[in-house]
Amino acid sequence: MSQMTKIEELRKNTERAKEYFEQKAAFTVGPVGLKRMIETESNKIQVIDVRSSDDYIHGHIPEAMSIPASNLEFSMDRLSRDKVNILYCYDQQCHLAAKCANMLAEEGFPVMELDGGYDAWYHKDYDIVTSSQ
Repeated sequence: MSQMTKIEELRKNTERAKEYFEQKAAFTVGPVGLKRMIETESNKIQVIDVRSSDDYIHGHIPEAMSIPASNLEFSMDRLSRDKVNILYCYDQQCHLAAKCANMLAEEGFPVMELDGGYDAWYHKDYDIVTSSQ
């Protein structure tokens, strides 16, 4: 598809774009929003780090629990259906959290994804918990 065709297609699909961005906004949160949720609504959310256990040990978001993506289907008993489970992985290009969120949504868990993952949180200079803390 040529670039001009793509642009024309986008110009004609404003309703589809509207639906996409409404969905994206409903099921993602940025680092600023997550920080605010942790500070004001921590009893309503559960933060899940789906990266490897080694990466979790070297640094993770405060309050996050480690459930590597490869273990998620065997660890659902650690999750809450009464809280919003906010998942994150490595960065904007990583899709582990999105895949895990989809799996949890199929099982009836309320889910969101941290937009930009751990990398976005880290680059905001927000608190990080390491194994030495």
